Amino acid sequence: MAQDRMSLAWRKSSASGSGNCVEVAVDGQTVLVRDTKENEAGAVLVFTEAEWRAFLSGVEAREFTIEAMRQN
Repeated sequence: MAQDRMSLAWRKSSASGSGNCVEVAVDGQTVLVRDTKENEAGAVLVFTEAEWRAFLSGVEAREFTIEAMRQN
């Protein structure tokens, strides 16, 4: 069952600090992502666990570096 989004445990990277951050939370079988500056008022992106794992695999493989993205 989906929780109230305000009651979820939102996590932010320990490397954040410049204000350009996102927060991530897990709600049942979905992963939610939101802009830290907007939190409750802003849009929330919703991903399945499989989609989130695929994204993290791409990050670990460095598929999203500026250089890699310029090549495509």
